[in-house]
Formats: sequence, structure tokens, C-alpha cells
Amino acid sequence: MSQELEIEFKNLLTKEEFHLLCGHFQVSSQESIRQKNHYFDTPDFQLKKIHSALRIREKSEGYQLTLKKPVEKGILENHQWIDSQEASQMLEQGGLVQGEIAGLLEELKIPVQQIIYFGTLATERIEFPYKNGLLVLDHSTYLNKEDFELEYEAASYDEGQAIFKELLSTCKISAKKTDNKIERFYKEKIRRSLL
Repeated sequence: MSQELEIEFKNLLTKEEFHLLCGHFQVSSQESIRQKNHYFDTPDFQLKKIHSALRIREKSEGYQLTLKKPVEKGILENHQWIDSQEASQMLEQGGLVQGEIAGLLEELKIPVQQIIYFGTLATERIEFPYKNGLLVLDHSTYLNKEDFELEYEAASYDEGQAIFKELLSTCKISAKKTDNKIERFYKEKIRRSLL
């Protein structure tokens, strides 16, 4: 299992702002990498209630099971590589494969046998180095919805925050309170279930 502290700043964009930034940085959608995130929780959203998230991300090198938990300044991510058979089992039957992530969920008193698959969010991602960090332009689709997002991943919270604010100001993009992808996914899923 690997662990990393993720310090990132995000801002939802309009489609026009997304294309403006692509032009500003001279990048195009042909440079994007396609990612698929498959989201899991218990039927009563026990992970969501503690502001945590569980996903499988399909990557070129395989399937990465990730548990995200908030910490004071950022998000602590725990990763566990699983094979295609284990990923299929979780997607089709629910539950959780054995390993370090299951142990961490048990410590959080989350019943791993109740874990179910909620849905998939696909992202076309363009990323490149920017001022001691990584700048990311995402176009995501989920539940017949699409959104556009700017992310900046930094090593330091204070420096990253200053760089991100300066970038938004320079490009004349208004700062918006932006939920992370899984929160946006769940809000849309819940909204649809109430229709």
C-alpha cells in the first residue's frame, strides 16, 4: 500500500473558461488522458458522512483502489493496486477486496461487506507542470452531466493557495466554491433519485 498527502486547489469552470485556459497554456484535448473513477460507499453513505471517499481508478498500468480521508490541510490518500478480476468483483457484486484498504475501513468502523458500487465518473484530463506544482484541466462526464474544472496540485498549502489565486486573477476567472468530484457525483445521484 502507498500513501500520499494531496494538497490541491480546485475551481469549477464554464466551458468557455476551460477553452480559454487551454488556449492560454497552448494545450488541447488531443493531449488528454482518459480516466475512469468508479465510486463506492455503503447504502446509507457512511463514508460520505465522515467526508471520506472510496474509488477504483482505471489507469494504464492497472486498477488502483483508493481511500481518501480529510486531514488538516489536504487529503490523505491510501492506495492499493488490485487486478482486473478483483475490480470486476467489486463492480458487479459489491463488497471490498482483502488488503490494507479493508483494514483501514474496519478501523473507521465502516462495514466492508456493505460496500456497494454507486457509479462511474469519466474524465478527460490535461496536466502539465506549473510553478512548482501540477496544473490540471478536467472535463468530466457522469450521470448524463458534464463539468469542467481547474485543479492545482502543490507541495505546500500556503504557496499553492497563493499561486492558484494569482492564476485565477490573471485569467479573470471568478473563484467558486468547488466540491471534489465524488461530492459532485453524489449530489447529482441524490438529486436524480429525488426526481
